[in-house]
Amino acid sequence: MRLAIMGSGGVGGYFGARLAEAGHDVTFIARGDHLTAMQAEGLRVSSIEGDLRLAEVRATEDPAAVGAVDAVLVAVKAWQVAEAARRIRPMIGPDTVVVPLENGVEAADQLAAVLGRAHVLEGLCGILAWREAPGHIRHAGVSPFVRFGERDNRRSKRALRLKAAFERARGVTAEIPDDIQVAVWSKFLFICAMSGIGSVTRAPIGTTRRLPETRALIEQILAEIEAVARARGVKLPGDAAARALSFIDALPESSTASMQRDIMAGRPSELESQNGAVVRLGREAALATPINAMIHAALLPQERKARGEPAQP
Repeated sequence: MRLAIMGSGGVGGYFGARLAEAGHDVTFIARGDHLTAMQAEGLRVSSIEGDLRLAEVRATEDPAAVGAVDAVLVAVKAWQVAEAARRIRPMIGPDTVVVPLENGVEAADQLAAVLGRAHVLEGLCGILAWREAPGHIRHAGVSPFVRFGERDNRRSKRALRLKAAFERARGVTAEIPDDIQVAVWSKFLFICAMSGIGSVTRAPIGTTRRLPETRALIEQILAEIEAVARARGVKLPGDAAARALSFIDALPESSTASMQRDIMAGRPSELESQNGAVVRLGREAALATPINAMIHAALLPQERKARGEPAQP
């Protein structure tokens, strides 16, 4: 397949490298020193699933230079999706599919608003990875997986074709769930809880899941997210929150979420797409979400500062 990776950091860099290693025609959309390094030296991945080095890769800052592709994997930060959608337009042909791999539950809607619903699948991924240095991706935890599908859950040839492309790649598990919304919200449960508790405490997950006080907060965050999902008609299994907590308990002690790392570094974060989204979507459903509201409020001053915005809107 001919694929474009929109956002080539930890997530996009890892999955794009695995697809390129498997023989697919992959173009990485990147910027700055990361782009310069990839163009000059290729892409290196250090991974618990096996290292790889691509001596040469296709990489550009300009999506218009790529042309139409079979599929675009969107791996930018959740707050960058709207801008990414506009930049993706030149890569959209009649049969192009676009798959969001963001944290959050709103990326597919944002992409469809710009690119048209017919081009957008729903999707998610699981991986603990980051850009170690320009041209170098570090994968340190979680067996990498992607899950995607049509937003109405019908089985389609294009989704099956993309699944087959991933199945040629090592170090990746691909799945088309029976209910993609359940899959998206199940992932959102644990990543939002992990992001929120880590961001307010500045502690790794091994610490917050062990202390009774912070573990209780994690459980309350999960309960609020689950309630919002059910209010929106998502048919989560009865043990969805317990499963999310089990996933959190299985992570390496030192694990941190990307939102937490961004906040600790003073960078713009996914606050509005994670805990902020729980508050906003809860309000739409007439549900109180006091723990997520506290986290959102506590982090909002720093978020506004990181974005160069005034303290008051």
